[in-house]
Amino acid sequence: MLNQRLRSTCYDSPMRAPFLAALALLLATTPAWAAEVPPLTRARAAYNAGKYDEAVTAATEARKVKGSADSASLVLARSLLERFRLAASPDDLTAAREVLRSIDRSRLTPRDQLDFVIGLGQTLFLDEAFGAAAEVLLPVLDGQPALSSSERSRLLDWWAGALDREAQSRLPERRGAIYGRVVDAMERELGLNPTSHAANYWLAAALRGEGDLERAWDAAAAGWVRAGLLGEGAGPLKSDLDRLVREVLVIERSRQRPRREQPDAVTALRAEWDRFKSRWP
Repeated sequence: MLNQRLRSTCYDSPMRAPFLAALALLLATTPAWAAEVPPLTRARAAYNAGKYDEAVTAATEARKVKGSADSASLVLARSLLERFRLAASPDDLTAAREVLRSIDRSRLTPRDQLDFVIGLGQTLFLDEAFGAAAEVLLPVLDGQPALSSSERSRLLDWWAGALDREAQSRLPERRGAIYGRVVDAMERELGLNPTSHAANYWLAAALRGEGDLERAWDAAAAGWVRAGLLGEGAGPLKSDLDRLVREVLVIERSRQRPRREQPDAVTALRAEWDRFKSRWP
């Protein structure tokens, strides 16, 4: 489900690459897509298909059509951001920033206004302004009914990942408060949606960031059990949680033991985790 996610502070994972695909939400069509000029329609379709060069070309053409400039600029900016994510060309990031600044938000549809805010968040993240990026997206998470459940999960995942990166840049004594925000948000989200991939993963990861390794372990175990409610969709969440436990929590919990006991502790903790998984396959 979230196969490009920003991961927790401690390791690279299969869901990080390096993140922003998690935020590559579809640029929604308007209620009357057929009423849009053809280049804008083509640009949206190309973006949603991941054909970002084609999207840039079509959006550039659509910007020249009266009445379409701002919507086309939004597609152009987000296509440039995706190209930067894939190829790391500084010119694409600079161009995307300038295009976003040119947009008159009042001329956008409500859904395009939402995508505009997401584009700002993407740009801030890629500029490594992680805290600011998280703050831009927080109101979207708190008050945007237009998001589908999958879009919300991707945004929640991104928001937590941005705060994770922000926490890594702070002094150790400041990190706990940042991870505390993530813990609180994920607990609320799980109250609304117990099968949320992002919330199940990030609750455990953020508790680890706070230094509460025992509760992080318990949260990962609870997430593993809740993943069973997803049926065939459980695989990605279970894979994420398994990686977090085996590669992070096991190691860090073992380091709480005297040095000479640590190798045996790693073996024992991994065996404990495997026994738990065998009871909840």
